[in-house]
Amino acid sequence: MTNDTLISMILEPHSLDLGGMQVHRVLPAARLRAVGPYVFLDQIGPGAFGPGQGLDIRPHPHIGLSTLTWLLEGQIMHRDSLGYAQAIRPGEVNLMTAGKGIVHSERTPQELRAQTTPLFGVQVWLALPKGQEEMEPAFEHHPAAALPVIDLPGGRVILVLGEGWGRASPVTVHAPAFYADIMVNPGAGVVLPALAAERALHILSGTVTVNGQNFSSGRSLVLAAGPEPEISSPDGARLVFLGGPPLPEPRYMWWNYVSTSRERIERALIDWEQGKFPEVPAEEEFIPAPNR
Repeated sequence: MTNDTLISMILEPHSLDLGGMQVHRVLPAARLRAVGPYVFLDQIGPGAFGPGQGLDIRPHPHIGLSTLTWLLEGQIMHRDSLGYAQAIRPGEVNLMTAGKGIVHSERTPQELRAQTTPLFGVQVWLALPKGQEEMEPAFEHHPAAALPVIDLPGGRVILVLGEGWGRASPVTVHAPAFYADIMVNPGAGVVLPALAAERALHILSGTVTVNGQNFSSGRSLVLAAGPEPEISSPDGARLVFLGGPPLPEPRYMWWNYVSTSRERIERALIDWEQGKFPEVPAEEEFIPAPNR
């Protein structure tokens, strides 16, 4: 089987500065707007803040989506307009569902700012099904011990979201989807199961080999439907494997808003400008909407 059969697209991320940290954006891309319900994928870092510095993403709004944050290094303090204040640590899951509207901030905890603080992780956005776009906002946090861990002959899987390998994650799924953190052992390989029609593999660290071709960290491979490729790594690798069935309706996306309706996004932009979104307790700053 050729790589042309296994891999339908190779995505190169573009990088940007987000609060003093390099972020590598995979989705949305000019060539691909979504993988299943996933409409956004940012790799945060790897990098580090020096003493006295930190991540400071001021309060900003969302509608029509869920955000899932997954860290490999460092910490982020999440605060939202529902009143939740939750530190996110490596191996833990924060799932924030915006629904009809939520506001949150993401910052380095104050107690860590006196020292050098690493940060490395992933944030994805999942579009909500059309019938749930205006649901009440919600937040949930799951400790590392709650997530299924599957030992494979060539590595290990942490099932962050959805079902796979005969296990199920406790994290809420609004639209069918899966998200797995995969560690490939040096000199070994793992098989990527056909868990959904749309699947993508993002290489966080290391190099992976598919049918004799090497792919380095930072790249994303969109897999063809059907085949179950074996991927190997000469020195070990860390991967994100995600996907799901495509949503039946197209999604529009502007700034932090996702919706099946352009008019709904425009209304959300006006609501933010007019201060109609709820506030985040203990926060006085906010991010203005971009010019449109």
